[in-house]
Amino acid sequence: MSTELQPRRPGASTAATVSARDWRSAVAALIAVVLWASAFVAIRDAGPALSPAPMALMRLAVAAVALTVLATARRGAWQRIPRGRKPLLLIVIYAVLWLAGYTVALNSAERHVDAGTAALLVNVAPLLVAFGAGMLFHEGLPRSLIVGALISMAGVAAIAVGTDGHRDMLGVFLGLVAAVLYAIGVLTQKAALRHTDGLTAIWLGCVIATVVLLPWAPQLTRELSVAPPRIILDAVYLGLFPTALGFTAWSYALKRTPAGRLTATSYAVPAISIILSWLLLDEVPTVWALIGGAICLAGVAVSRRTTTQPKPA
Repeated sequence: MSTELQPRRPGASTAATVSARDWRSAVAALIAVVLWASAFVAIRDAGPALSPAPMALMRLAVAAVALTVLATARRGAWQRIPRGRKPLLLIVIYAVLWLAGYTVALNSAERHVDAGTAALLVNVAPLLVAFGAGMLFHEGLPRSLIVGALISMAGVAAIAVGTDGHRDMLGVFLGLVAAVLYAIGVLTQKAALRHTDGLTAIWLGCVIATVVLLPWAPQLTRELSVAPPRIILDAVYLGLFPTALGFTAWSYALKRTPAGRLTATSYAVPAISIILSWLLLDEVPTVWALIGGAICLAGVAVSRRTTTQPKPA
């Protein structure tokens, strides 16, 4: 019997499509993670010349312009803007707390601690998000999550123990404030994304956060007038790449990848930040910071041992 006209297996093309989609999503996630890690280094480099709030204003203004071009180039861009008080209020809240508040807090923290240590401290945020999602969105609080959180808190304590003096302790505190603001912002954005798509939410958020920080525009103008070109490039880089491109790539990956699995990739950010700050800024975290960071990552690994699968819509 001839076998030349064998029918193609129904699952063959589907498997190939899923594989190609996974490959593109993995690349998008890698781009986002590397860009976010590089942001800690750029902030640390620009810190001596730009104050925290003016630097945040510059970063978000550049991102807002870039995202406005990208978002409005899509067909039906204006129809994607959510209507109603509640969706817009959610976007305003996460724009103020996450994009503006978190960015200023992180910029302030990096005036007192190195880029790698700041990244390790902010990496507590995913655990806070998990706790918040468990309580607010009824996603559950498995034992592994609680144990992992306690281990990570021990890691943060180790980082604090290894600091030297008031200024470093202040940096640890500001880094934790940034993590809390990040977590609250993510939870608020999750609720906002029920009413709009990711790119529109990020675009509107950056515009609103820019407006919130406009009172620091005169100070930004004064500091930019005396800043060396490298510092200006740092600020532009922060807006175009970690913010505009990084969040866009992350949204692309998030749409095609389970949220739990994708979020786990962000735990690579501190390690990449430490490597980049060592290569570019000649900064090496203290031994205690490295030990504390390792403990934090161990806690995260424990917390990820049990993952609740999302229910089908």
